[in-house]
Amino acid sequence: MIEVPDRSIRICADRGGTFCDVHASYPDPGNPNERKDIIVKLLSQDTANYSDAPTEGIRRVLEIVTGETIPRGSVLDTSKIDYIRLSTTVATNALLERKGHRHALLITKGFKDLLLIGNQSRPRIFDLNIRRPSPLYSEVIEVDERVTLVGYTSDPKSEENAIRWDDDGSSIQRGYRGPGWDGEGNAEGPGDIVRGISGEAVRILKRPDLDLVRHDLQRLYDTGYRSLAIVLVHSYTFPEHEIQIGKLAREVGFTQISESSQLLPMIKMVPRGVSSTADAYLTPILREYLDGFFHGFDAKLKDGRIKSPRVEFMGSDGGLLDLNNFSGWDADRKYPIIGLDVGGTSTDVSRFDGRYEVVYETTTAGVTIQSPQLDINTVAAGGGSCLTFRNGLFLAGPESAGAQPGPACYRKGGPLAVTDANLLLGRLIPDYFPKIFGQSEKEPLDSEASRVAFEKVAKEINERHEINLDLDEIVYGFIKVANETMCRPIRALTEARGYSTGKHVLASFGGAGGQHACEIASLLGIKTILIHRYSSILSAYGLALADRAYELQEPSSAFYSAQTRRNLIVRLDKLTNDVKAELKHQGFEGDRVKVERMLNMRFEGTDTALMVLPNENDGDGTEDFEAAFRRVYKAEFGFLLDTKSIIVDDVKVRGIGKTFDHLGESVYSEIEQLEKHPVTRGRADSTYSVYFDKVGRVADTPVFLLDSLGVGDEVTGPAMIIDNTQTIVIVPGAHAVLTSKHLYITLGG
Repeated sequence: MIEVPDRSIRICADRGGTFCDVHASYPDPGNPNERKDIIVKLLSQDTANYSDAPTEGIRRVLEIVTGETIPRGSVLDTSKIDYIRLSTTVATNALLERKGHRHALLITKGFKDLLLIGNQSRPRIFDLNIRRPSPLYSEVIEVDERVTLVGYTSDPKSEENAIRWDDDGSSIQRGYRGPGWDGEGNAEGPGDIVRGISGEAVRILKRPDLDLVRHDLQRLYDTGYRSLAIVLVHSYTFPEHEIQIGKLAREVGFTQISESSQLLPMIKMVPRGVSSTADAYLTPILREYLDGFFHGFDAKLKDGRIKSPRVEFMGSDGGLLDLNNFSGWDADRKYPIIGLDVGGTSTDVSRFDGRYEVVYETTTAGVTIQSPQLDINTVAAGGGSCLTFRNGLFLAGPESAGAQPGPACYRKGGPLAVTDANLLLGRLIPDYFPKIFGQSEKEPLDSEASRVAFEKVAKEINERHEINLDLDEIVYGFIKVANETMCRPIRALTEARGYSTGKHVLASFGGAGGQHACEIASLLGIKTILIHRYSSILSAYGLALADRAYELQEPSSAFYSAQTRRNLIVRLDKLTNDVKAELKHQGFEGDRVKVERMLNMRFEGTDTALMVLPNENDGDGTEDFEAAFRRVYKAEFGFLLDTKSIIVDDVKVRGIGKTFDHLGESVYSEIEQLEKHPVTRGRADSTYSVYFDKVGRVADTPVFLLDSLGVGDEVTGPAMIIDNTQTIVIVPGAHAVLTSKHLYITLGG
């Protein structure tokens, strides 16, 4: 039994579609100033052996660190845990499979069908059988309330005609004087006038009858509803009515109330409404998952007190690292990087060029949600993607074998998948692959099951062709199709946006990334590949490095001018102070806090707003949002609307609390200074028969163990480099140099 200090174990778990990866660190007993790493990889689903993969992974970590035997199913003691960081696809999967929580929508009277009608976009305009996704809500209640805005934004004399307020914005000095003014009061007609959060004047036409609303809420509650979405017109700037109804709903007993004004205070009622229904649909599912997760641990994990372990979750915006904390990024050389995450179910692609690219509206399973997310392109091609031959075509995906039953070689009667192809081509070696398969969870990959399944497909293919193809050619044909599928989202992020793909560096990770990286880079004309030592569990490892993020956003409705710029800066300053105060409360202050100030801007008469960071003017350090907006708009659309004024829809401040000040020297600086040592075949742990494109079978391909290589060692392909969780294929002519944290691979030719 090992003596482990309290609150010293740091655990990060990433639950994917096929595998759950766990990275943990704890103080080295021999040197308390250093930390030792533990890596655990297990199937995301294995109901015969455990109910929740992250909990099972954490149990195994605690067994390894403490030296104690901890029976499965027992409540885990968390006294030794500092924090647990999780990333999970539970909500995404619930949306894809339409297995969310039953809920009702409360919306302004007259707008009952608004979210069903949507925004009139037609992504498949030539499809002869359009199947529109059904709405997420089950029932709609119309609330008889109404507010409207005074005047209109596109009035060429809007500033001159607008209501004038006193200094504190509480009373009117002069009423509205623009088109539609009734000539008597302060607006176009009767009704109380208040100043909204955005600065716009709001006229209250009708307040909700709260007794009637309570009656409707009680009826919903009595029929079994416990989740609500509340979406009222103009609530982004006047949230009072939504707040009143939300308070009533809590009194009635509803456990999930998603008020659009509190979730997403942005102009545009449709995306605001859809995002709120998605929140009401998915949040209860997340809570149920978390309740099940916490059930496996003692009470300290959930109470949230100071001496309790922290449980943190990775958001869709990534808890972003800044450029100084990205070890593949060099601020001097500024090589743009393509991130390639080849997992068991899908391949995710991202681009980094000094800053992560964020999108604020995404569509998943036909549901458009407004929230900040990393701009990641996903394609259904991974290690578990099913391989089929249909209508004379080799197909890889989109169906996936997942973890249950998994590919044919997982010993659970699964379908043929990319993993089976890599196994037969020698790119996976059962003796080195984790033995976690079969009912006992201790059996190796089953090569014979893969061979039998492929021989059946090969027979079908050869019966339809005059030229007989051997088994290797057919199996590699499927790999080529999978590789091309993985290249598609990379080209969408680079060539489709005007960037030269070949000028990027490919950072490959994910359990299957090392088997495909060299060939994908070759297809794209990329010459340099980075593979991190922990690439197969990099998402879990990245959780340990992720920064704390906190952001605030408020609506606006103003033309961008010298006068309004001053007002906008004042609002940004206030939000900045609030964000810094929150991060200070979380333990981040001074140089450990980085702040990004943004405006959501668009040209007058358009409905496409862009969230922009300012350019800094030389000399005085002032923020030039207009120049930044024009630059970003020109890059995005290829033209400018020079005759149009610019409107600001939102102001936003994002604060980032840095977990680490610096992650060390960049890999490019290290490789330039590194003394390289060619590795001879004699240092190989074994040899294996591996199939390579244009070369065929290389029967004596050397297999090197990553842990036996030293910094500066250079391996020349054809070769394989393997550790406990990953297999990296080095194609003929490629050179792989081991640095302190990466394999730095350069392709020949």
